[in-house]
Amino acid sequence: MITLSSQTLPTLQQSKNLLAFSAGVDSSALFFLLLENNIAFDIALVNYGLRPQSNTEEAYAQTLAKKHHLTAHIAHAPSWSSNFEKNARDFRYAFFDELMIKQGYHNLITAHQLNDQLEWLLMRLSKGAGTVELVGLEPLSKRKAYQLVRPLLHHSKEALQHYLEQHGYHYFVDESNHDEQYERNWFREHLANQLIARYEQGIARSFEYLRADKEQLQNRYQVRYHHQDLYILELQDPSIKIRVIDKYLKRLGYLLSASQREALSKEDSIVLGGKWAVEIRGVRIYISPYVQTIMPKKYKERCRVAKIPPKIRGYAYLQEIDPNSMV
Repeated sequence: MITLSSQTLPTLQQSKNLLAFSAGVDSSALFFLLLENNIAFDIALVNYGLRPQSNTEEAYAQTLAKKHHLTAHIAHAPSWSSNFEKNARDFRYAFFDELMIKQGYHNLITAHQLNDQLEWLLMRLSKGAGTVELVGLEPLSKRKAYQLVRPLLHHSKEALQHYLEQHGYHYFVDESNHDEQYERNWFREHLANQLIARYEQGIARSFEYLRADKEQLQNRYQVRYHHQDLYILELQDPSIKIRVIDKYLKRLGYLLSASQREALSKEDSIVLGGKWAVEIRGVRIYISPYVQTIMPKKYKERCRVAKIPPKIRGYAYLQEIDPNSMV
């Protein structure tokens, strides 16, 4: 039986929700499951215009929304000559971020499922990762000013497709998901799908155990201060330093590369991608946007006395943060 995660239901029942919709198997199944559970939501679709059926999918999304008295938000992506996966993801989440703020949504619901979890694990495993990075997807997680909700992580794509066909619900198949020029598709076609087909129940249980292990690891630190995009974290266990930094940079929309992880293991003060400052002072980690600006001497002196690292001060000054509040 296909059900929404019990962990996510209370959140969805009490908030204003936006569903990231594509008209494919996963998001279509989630669409009808939300309706069956009387969850109020609207939908958002990005039309990349790469396939003949892209406009048909858009029209279907609008028709579906009208039928069920929902609002359908549509965005048309530009064309990119390279780095399609990254550019598409950045465009998609910029669209979602804007909608969430302007329309006052609390939760962004995505249709990630068990196959997606396994693909992520295999991709991270091939590049070098620990427990926190291997799990990746969570039923509930924070992103900027809203929450990401993934109610289908315990179901396989095959199970969701069976649910749609059993109920006669329409969906589209994106043939580009089989194009192996994209790394994720290679992992999907050659590894993840075959493993899920043979070991679905065991893999689902393993993710439950991994998530419990991850939670134990993450309980070994605390957030000492938070304002907008600035975090000050205090570790109880220095060995989880990189994992904690990775977690909060992801929350801010930045993914660490393998070389950056290596650099963070050796350096206590670093700027990542020219954008994010990370300063490590003993058991404390400071993360903020990297801002270079002229500050009054008095403010700089107050930062020095409060032991606020130099690369953090510019952002703190522009946000009018009292240095003593960060101590």
